[in-house]
Amino acid sequence: MTSTTTRRKSNTFYVILIAGAAALGGFLFGFDTAVINGAVLSLAKAFKISSWLTGLAVSLALLGSAVGAFFAGQIADRYGRVKAMVVASVLFTISAIGSGFAFTIWDFIFWRVLGGIGIGVASVIAPAYIAECSPTHLRGRLGSLQQLAIVVGIFVALLSDYFIATLAGSADSLLFGVPAWRWMFWTAVPPAVFYGMIAFTIPESPRYLVAKGREPEAANVLTKILGGDVLPKIEEIRQTVLRERQPKFSDLLSRSGGLLPIVWIGIGLSVLQQFVGINVIFYYSSVLWRAVGFSEKDSLTITVITGAVNIITTLIAIAFVDKFGRKPLLILGSIGMTLTLGTMASIFGIAPLDAAGNPNLTGSAGTVALIAANLYVFCFGFSWGPVVWVLLGEMFNNKIRAAALSVAAAMQWVANFLISTTFPPILQYFGLGSAYGLYTIAAATSLFFILFFIKETKGIELEDM
Repeated sequence: MTSTTTRRKSNTFYVILIAGAAALGGFLFGFDTAVINGAVLSLAKAFKISSWLTGLAVSLALLGSAVGAFFAGQIADRYGRVKAMVVASVLFTISAIGSGFAFTIWDFIFWRVLGGIGIGVASVIAPAYIAECSPTHLRGRLGSLQQLAIVVGIFVALLSDYFIATLAGSADSLLFGVPAWRWMFWTAVPPAVFYGMIAFTIPESPRYLVAKGREPEAANVLTKILGGDVLPKIEEIRQTVLRERQPKFSDLLSRSGGLLPIVWIGIGLSVLQQFVGINVIFYYSSVLWRAVGFSEKDSLTITVITGAVNIITTLIAIAFVDKFGRKPLLILGSIGMTLTLGTMASIFGIAPLDAAGNPNLTGSAGTVALIAANLYVFCFGFSWGPVVWVLLGEMFNNKIRAAALSVAAAMQWVANFLISTTFPPILQYFGLGSAYGLYTIAAATSLFFILFFIKETKGIELEDM
């Protein structure tokens, strides 16, 4: 009995290690998308660009991510999950170096798009790999590691921006004779290289190995993950994976020619996760708080605090996702986001404008807005942030998982692109109240979407999806 318990503990420890290694892609994904936060205004000054071009410089990387996500499933099914991670690492590294050396806004955008492709690949591979390597009773918590890694990546990027800007005096100033904003991008190089190195140390997904006829290798991996007799599990995977041919995008189509309903639900989850405006907080928060009267240093400090709130709430989600289930957390999150976004929309909507056209939050309005913003991040952090990635990793059956995840993640990046690109012009022409009003509508929509379309996946084997 004791040896069985010890073996189970060592198996669990092993699974956590390989899931954590795969989730490093999420860390880079969070780091790379948020590192631009502290550099937005400096970029606009350095390259003398308009609000539209600033929005594009921030968000065109996201279209690269959509491309990377779309093709990640095919790369993962043909060459394996681990090789796809290595590709993502190489793209991240080149992008981080190139972005820091950019001479014009156009070559800067090129390097960012290249990194975006890497982010897209990593965003699909990590949840698929973790879902395929996790025992059922741990799958929700391990799937949440992806979002935890993303929010830690965001937090570390915001923290490094803060320290670089503080050392230099501002993101525009020189640090060792080089503009501080360039250093912000170079800080992504060490974790990008580390991700590639760590990818070489983890085993290939047992489901991929069975699909490729490499069953002895799959048995070896499953023994380390599950322990005991793994032959029935191999047979079970073989039945689902090899029931027909290799997965193709045509597998996602129904007999009538449209996408399968489950794929539409995955796309709906992905799009709504972005339409609630979470990334506006992380890409533009320092701009946002400066717009309402905070100094650059205070704005970056608030942004770092928001990042920390995001980490704490993701840890809460990891603790409860396998206890309460996926659906209750999403419902609670939707209600909370609707209330907090509604509060921010009304505060910014009625705030008087200063000479520069920025809202002037007088009296307690600034404090209420700050509390509402962090409560909104709290509500997103324990629900839509991690739980959507858990669901996307497990809601599709084995035959279509990689392809369906690719389509859903690609649409997530397109939605992220739309929100990020439209925010600067909406801020300029309509004001913050209108922007938060739109995100409030999306949050309210997300509640009805969950109630009517989402089924609970807690405790169900991937082979039975």
